Formats: sequence, structure tokens, C-alpha cells
Amino acid sequence: MKKSISLLITLSVFCCICSARGKADIEIPTEEVEYALKGDEASVSVEPEEEKPLLPLYSLRQPSGKPLQLRESWGYVMQSRLDEYDNSIPLTDVCFFSAEVNCYGELTAIPNRSKINTKGARCHLVITCDSKSLTHFILEPGSKTRANLLKAIVKAGAPYDGVQIDFELVPARDRKNFISFCSDLRYMLGKAKWFSICVPARFKLLSEDIYPYTEISNYCDRVFVMAYDEHWSGGRPGPVASIEWCRKVMEYAQKAIPAKKLIMGLPFYGRTWASETTAGAWYFSGANRIMTEHKVEEVNYEEEIPTFKYTAQVKVNGYFNDAWSVLELARLYENAGIQKMGFWRIGQEDPAFWDWVQISK
Repeated sequence: MKKSISLLITLSVFCCICSARGKADIEIPTEEVEYALKGDEASVSVEPEEEKPLLPLYSLRQPSGKPLQLRESWGYVMQSRLDEYDNSIPLTDVCFFSAEVNCYGELTAIPNRSKINTKGARCHLVITCDSKSLTHFILEPGSKTRANLLKAIVKAGAPYDGVQIDFELVPARDRKNFISFCSDLRYMLGKAKWFSICVPARFKLLSEDIYPYTEISNYCDRVFVMAYDEHWSGGRPGPVASIEWCRKVMEYAQKAIPAKKLIMGLPFYGRTWASETTAGAWYFSGANRIMTEHKVEEVNYEEEIPTFKYTAQVKVNGYFNDAWSVLELARLYENAGIQKMGFWRIGQEDPAFWDWVQISK
């Protein structure tokens, strides 16, 4: 039926035009109407109205005082998000994230140094290994896998100014193997190549500490203290890095790491926590319990499988960092005499923060 109506409209328009052509004194309308075919129907194409940007109802604190003075400013850049990096921001060192160790102990996903223009900033290749079992496997002393990986890291790091090890899942029993791996890599890279190591936040030296700050600092040029994730996604809500928590981390780091080698890491990101988690796998009894609690009135069967829907009200609690909060953390470190800081990660920040950073030689 729709096809018939469309055809009749087309024929009527055509007949009117033919009649008009036979009469010189009749003016043919010149207005153009665009038709977009959707399925069988013809419809007038309407330009969508430009959406008005949403304006925040809240206000943020604006920093004041003197700019932050840094000798070294380190920032992480994701190779998959190069568009978020601007080489005009005040960084002395760019950490290109990251080359990864695969299940065979091989180095893969190596960032191409030529794809990032850091201007005058040094560029460091970051190496990650995101599995405890895999980390144990590659750290085994005397193994062919370990020897090959060390050679691969040295080769991959050749176009870079430095190499950084970011192994965050070292098994407790592999502490000595991790230290010796770092020692071997330091030797193989040579003195001309910068070598840095990332370590998690600490308040004190733990018994059988996997990341002993002082010992690790013996084998590298810089130790990057990741002073964030005080509160994480699986824990209770709170700041990613609070002032007092960072003060404790800083005080221990200053005692354990030489000032020349210490970099205090700061977070640009935030987190949210929800009062109720709605996703999950359920027992039969559990599914019926939540259906009853949420007053589900109807169960439908799709291809013989029961399905239900309900709407839940979820309270979300969020903590984030803006220019004010990051600058307050940075000033905590600056006031303690720390002149080297690093930021995870570029693209996540409040852009206004960079207006408060100056590099001092």
C-alpha cells in the first residue's frame, strides 16, 4: 500500500509539471525539497537542531598563589590515545605507555617512537607485565625466556632516551628475582640510557617487601612512587590520593630514596562507587529474591527462557581531581623540597592545572 501511495504522489507531481510547461504564464515553484528514502516511505529530510552544551550547576575552586616550580615533570602518554597529548604542556619527560609482555614472555605492542613528537622532552619506553604468573615466569633466573626478554627490552629501548619498568604484580617469593632482573637490565642498558622503576605507595619497609625502595634505587636513575589508589574500585569510597595519606607516603619515600632519584607520582583521575551493584550471576533463589524486593510483577518467556526487568535507584559517590586538588598535592611535595613529580596520565587532567606549572633549570 505504501508503494502505491508513493507512486501516485510521484505521478501527480510529474503531471503538474508537464501541464505547467505548456503554459508560459504559469510560474513553476523553484523551492527545493529534499526527500530521503527510508524503507518504502519518502520523508522530508530535516536538519537536526544543534544540541546546546550542558552547563554545570556546580562551581570548582580556582587555584591562587605562586606557580609550581619543578626541575622534572613526568607525564604518561597512552599510545592508543596520542590525540590527548599536546607537546606544549610543561613536561621534561614523557613516558610512552606501553610495551607489554605476552604469554610467551615476549615483548609485544612496542610503541613506535617516531609517532610521538615530544619536542625537547625526554621520551621513556614503559614496559608492563600484568599477570602474577607471567611475571614469575619471566623473572626466573637463568631461564632462556628471561635472557631473551632482557635483550628485547634493550633493543626496543634503543630509539628512546630511557626505559621504565612498571611491574605491579610481582609475586612475594620473586622479590630477589625482580631485584636481580632490574640489576641486569641496568647493566645491559648502559650508563647513557636513563633507567627508572615504578613502585607502589608505602609508609614503611614491609617484611619481605617486594618493592624495597632503598634497594631498588641502587639500580636505577629514578624511582617513580605511585602515590595514588589509596581508595580503589573494589574498596570503600574515598579520594584516590588524600593529602594526609600522601604526606605519609612522601615522608617514607624521602627517607628511603635519594632526593636526586625520587619522583612523586600524582593522579589526574577520579573514581565513582555505586550503592548497589545490579550486574551479576544469580542463584535461582537470589534472582527470585531481588525480583520480589523490587516488586517485579511480570515474567516473560523469550524462547522458553524467563526474563524480567525492574528499575533500581542507585546512589553514586564520586571523588575526582581538578586543578585545585592536584596543585594542593604538588605543593605538599614542593614544600618538602621535592622538585621532581610525575602525573598519571595525560588526557585525564583538568587542563587548567598546566597554567600553574613552571620548569626551573
